[in-house]
Amino acid sequence: MANTQKTKGRIGILTGGGDVPGLNPAIRGVTIRAIREGYEVIGIRRGWAGMIEIVRDKDADNRNNYEFLTEALVNRIGRTGGTFLHSSRTRPSHVRSSEVPDHLKGTYGAETNDLTPEVLRNLDWLGIDYLIPIGGDDTLSYGVRLHHEGIKVIAIPKTMDNDVPGTDYCIGFSTCVTRTIQMTHSLRTSAGSHERFLVIEVFGRYAGFTALLPTMAGAANRCVIPEYPFNMEHLCELLVQDWTTNPSHYSVVLVSEGAAPEGGFMTFAGEEQDAYGHKKLGGSGDNISRRLKEISPKYNSGRTIPVISQRLGYLVRCGDPDAIDSIVPMAYGNLALNLVMSRVSGRLVALKNGRYDNVPIEIVTSYKKVVDVDQYYNKDRLRPYYENFEAKPLFIMASD
Repeated sequence: MANTQKTKGRIGILTGGGDVPGLNPAIRGVTIRAIREGYEVIGIRRGWAGMIEIVRDKDADNRNNYEFLTEALVNRIGRTGGTFLHSSRTRPSHVRSSEVPDHLKGTYGAETNDLTPEVLRNLDWLGIDYLIPIGGDDTLSYGVRLHHEGIKVIAIPKTMDNDVPGTDYCIGFSTCVTRTIQMTHSLRTSAGSHERFLVIEVFGRYAGFTALLPTMAGAANRCVIPEYPFNMEHLCELLVQDWTTNPSHYSVVLVSEGAAPEGGFMTFAGEEQDAYGHKKLGGSGDNISRRLKEISPKYNSGRTIPVISQRLGYLVRCGDPDAIDSIVPMAYGNLALNLVMSRVSGRLVALKNGRYDNVPIEIVTSYKKVVDVDQYYNKDRLRPYYENFEAKPLFIMASD
């Protein structure tokens, strides 16, 4: 690798897990300031996958694994959505035999392999002094592992679900909420024209923030979330009430993808699991829609109410970031660089009670961040509480 003696050091940055609007602004936030402060920045491509696939040979073609970042490059992409470094759900500590890079197959032949020794050697070979992973609790949990291995890690939280512990805000959440509100309002025209229930499935495997906040903002009459197993009959009764009192005869419910009725289970799109043991979710909205249509005559004088079922999915994940997901990533990137320049590591940059801060990176794996049902969710009305907002953070529901 190149001689780094003339620079203050070398920073590595990567993005892992699902793409969200705001990742490129975060990369830009780190890179611009780092270069101007005298550091070199390497972008690791495809998240942790690029980190395990590097071939430690100066003549090897590693263009798919890393690249040196410049101001011109990150300025060009900094206002766009997605991640130009690309992403993956690779977990270096749990690599299936079929996914071990070809040049390592002779060394790692188990069904599941821990390639952390290779990651450590690759970081050393690249001359990386500080590593900045941007991701959700899965991606950052491996950052915790590297921190314990002695690597200087500074983490930036990113996930549409807003469920990384230790911070009130994760990159991508505002754009997700904004788009959910916009698309739900757009779909109202069809629901009203045909006098139907409108069931909209949104992201949220274990945490219901992406359903609760848009509902609080007036996007829906009701919402069901993973933290509370709801009664299907009760949901239908409430929606019929909303349908009846609405002059256009329609009602709206937001459904977290991880929500399940009493005695039920999460709905999976298939049996295949990712490297973190998660099956792909999908179909909870469709299942709830079918049951609502079946039950509706019981609460509507024997008449069936048709249902529109819509899964927003990647429509809220794609495209450009909104204002908050342009500003916060820039601030998070600068916070990370401040820590580098102070020679501090093992931290997660965060927003706490409306102020930028940083907390120990171990908090990422210390607990699950979910909706406090007793504080924020009206279990009888299947909707948020609309009271006691004084001194609450911008997005109402704090991290602890």
